[in-house]
Amino acid sequence: QVQLTESGGGSVQAGGSLRLSCVVSGLPFRSVGLAWFRQSTDNEREFVAAIAHYGGESWYQASVKGRFTISKENAKNTLYLQMSSLKPEDTGLYYCAKLSTYASSGDFTTRNVGFWGQGTQVTVSS
Repeated sequence: QVQLTESGGGSVQAGGSLRLSCVVSGLPFRSVGLAWFRQSTDNEREFVAAIAHYGGESWYQASVKGRFTISKENAKNTLYLQMSSLKPEDTGLYYCAKLSTYASSGDFTTRNVGFWGQGTQVTVSS
């Protein structure tokens, strides 16, 4: 059974930091493309960051580049998203996702997601 379980969300002030974690089970962790998406109340779910299955490449939405870092720890089957210099517009429900293709395909649409986690809430106040 495939499970993606996020944790680490919370409430912070603008300029603060959070680290999200996603434990993955039921999948060959070393062989799949993984990503983070987010959704705020008034917007559609959007891509945030992705990492190649071998961990050597990553991709980011332009608005988070330089502030967020995606990484993975194979020994723990865990995906991370380190978020720094947070802004109120980063507020939303953050989802861990298993891509249906390798991340190098560059397809970071929600249509290319095979499995979703349940989400973890991030709230940034000004």
